[in-house]
Amino acid sequence: MEENLVLPATLAPDRRQKRLVLIVALLVPVPFLAMIPFGQIELPRIDPYIPVVDTVMLINDTIAATLLLAQFSIVRSPSLLALAGGFLLTAFLVIPHALTFPGAFAPNGLLGAGLQTTAWINEFWFFGLPCAVIAYALLKPLDATKPIPRRAVPLSIIGTVIAALVVTCAVLWLTTYGAHFLPPIMADPIRPGLAWHFLPLVVLNAAAIALLWSRRQSALDLWLLVVLEAWLLNALLFNKVVVRYSLFWYSGRVFSALATSLILLVLLAETTVLYWRLAHSNRTLERERDHKLLNAQAITASIAHEIRQPLSAIVASGETALIYLAKTPPELGRVRMALDRMIADGYRTSEVFDAIRALFGKKDQDRRQVDLNVVIAGVLQSLRRELQAHDIEIRAELDSTLPLVEGHGGQLQEVLINLVNNAVEAMGETLDRRRVLRLNTRRNGHDTISVTVQDSGPGIPPEKIDGIFGAFVTTKAQGTGLGLAICRMIIEQHGGRLTASSDGKSGALLEFVLPVEPAGATAVRA
Repeated sequence: MEENLVLPATLAPDRRQKRLVLIVALLVPVPFLAMIPFGQIELPRIDPYIPVVDTVMLINDTIAATLLLAQFSIVRSPSLLALAGGFLLTAFLVIPHALTFPGAFAPNGLLGAGLQTTAWINEFWFFGLPCAVIAYALLKPLDATKPIPRRAVPLSIIGTVIAALVVTCAVLWLTTYGAHFLPPIMADPIRPGLAWHFLPLVVLNAAAIALLWSRRQSALDLWLLVVLEAWLLNALLFNKVVVRYSLFWYSGRVFSALATSLILLVLLAETTVLYWRLAHSNRTLERERDHKLLNAQAITASIAHEIRQPLSAIVASGETALIYLAKTPPELGRVRMALDRMIADGYRTSEVFDAIRALFGKKDQDRRQVDLNVVIAGVLQSLRRELQAHDIEIRAELDSTLPLVEGHGGQLQEVLINLVNNAVEAMGETLDRRRVLRLNTRRNGHDTISVTVQDSGPGIPPEKIDGIFGAFVTTKAQGTGLGLAICRMIIEQHGGRLTASSDGKSGALLEFVLPVEPAGATAVRA
C-alpha cells in the first residue's frame, strides 16, 4: 500500500461523519414505512419512466465506479477493485433492463425479451451491489498485505470492465434464451406470481450488512451500510408485493436510484473536501517556504544593511586618524578622539549583530528597561557626521517625563537608525527648502508612548503608503527593500505598531507606538 494516502476509501470517519451517517440511517426507513398504507394504489402507466430512471442510475453508477477505479489506481487495493466492479455491473445491467422492459421501446421489449426477462434482470441487478460489498469486505485484509502490483493496475481495470460486460451479457442470455431455466416471477405483465423471489435479496443484503459492519474502517464503509439498508428495505417491502405501475413499484425504482446516488455524492463530497485540504496544505507550505526564504534573505540583507553605517564610520575615523598622524607634529589628541570613535563604532557593529540575532532567533531574548530618549541621543551622535554632510538641521523634542519601555535596546536603536537614514536619503535631493529632521517623543496617557521621525523631503505618494512596509519593496537603486519591513517586525515584536503618513508633497512622518513597561515605568534613568 502507498503510505500516508488519505482518500475517501481509506479515510477514517470523524465524529461529524458518524453523526451524519446515523441520522441518515434513521431517516431511511421513514419513507418506506410511510408508504405501506398506500403502496398498492395503482397509478397510470408511464412508458418513459423506466428509460429515464435507468438512465439516471446508469450515469450515477458509472461515475461512482470511475471514482472508485481512480482511487484503486492510487492505493491498488483489491477490495476497491471488487467494489468498483459491482458498480460497473449494476450500471451495465440497467441497459438491458431498460431495453427489454415492455412498452419502453417496444410493446414486448427489445433483445428477444419475454415475460420474465425484465423481472429477472431486475433481480440480478439487486444482487450486484450486496455481492460486490461482500467481496469488498472479504478482500479488505489483503489491501495492506497484497496490493495489486503497480504494473498490473491498468490490466486489472480493463479486466474488471470486461468481467462486468461478460456477466451482463450472460445475465441477458439467461433471462431471454435461457429463461426456461429460471422459475417464473411474473404471472402476467403486471402482477407477480412468485411469492418468495424477494427472500434471496433480503438474505444476501443482510449478510453483506453483517460482514461489512464487522470490518468497517472508513467513511465509505459507513455510507455503504446505509445504501445496503435501503437495498434491504426495498427488497423486503417492495419486491414482495410489487405490482407494476403501483405506487410501490414507481417509488421502489426511485429509492434505488437515490440509494446509488448516495455513494456518488459521498465520493464527490469527500474528494472535494480532500482536494480543498490539499490545496490549503499546499498554500500553507508555500507560505512557510516563502517565510523561511524571506528570513534567510532578510538575515543576509539585514546584516549588510545595518553594519554599513558603523563600518563606514570606522573607515572614516581611521582615515581621519591617519591624517592627523601624518601632520608635523602629529595631533595626538585628535588621533585619540578618532580612535575612540572607531572603538565606539566597533561596539555598535557588535550590537547590530546581537540585534539581528535577537530578531531572527528562535528563542526569546532577555529584555530590559530602555530609555528611548537616550537611544535617540545615541543615534543622533553616531550619525552626526552624515547629518552634517547632508546639511540637515536637527529639531528634537524629547519628553523628559517619558517612561521606560521594556524591550531590546539594540533592536530599537536599529529601528531609529533606519528611520533616520531613510529621512536623510529622502531629503538628499531637496533643494527648494531647508532640510529639517524632526524627532519627537511623547507620552500617550499611561499606557503607550510614541516616537515620530519627520523629514522635509518630497514625501510619499498616498497610493504607495500602504506598500512601503512590504518586504523587498524599495524605490532606491541600491536598496534591499528590507529596512522598513524589519522595522515593522521589530516594533510588532515589542507589542507596538509602526505607521507612515504623507501628503506626497511636504515630507513624510513615520511613527511607532510602544506599550509602557508595566513595572517601574517611572524608574530613574541610568
